[in-house]
Amino acid sequence: MNAHRVEATLESDGKLTLSELPFQAGDTVEVIILARAAEAKGRQMYPLRGKPVAYLDPTEPVARHDWEALK
Repeated sequence: MNAHRVEATLESDGKLTLSELPFQAGDTVEVIILARAAEAKGRQMYPLRGKPVAYLDPTEPVARHDWEALK
């Protein structure tokens, strides 16, 4: 199967024009139309990027009281 992805915008209601496709005249193709999801405006992909980081006691064991062997 030879797949080719193209992003296009409708020029008028219900009409879509595709050009420069990598197929020959007479080739049978399957067309699937998917609407693009609207991106959330003002939402960052990595909201913590650039935020200050502080490590309190970075060498201390974590959840020491949860270990049954230590009880």
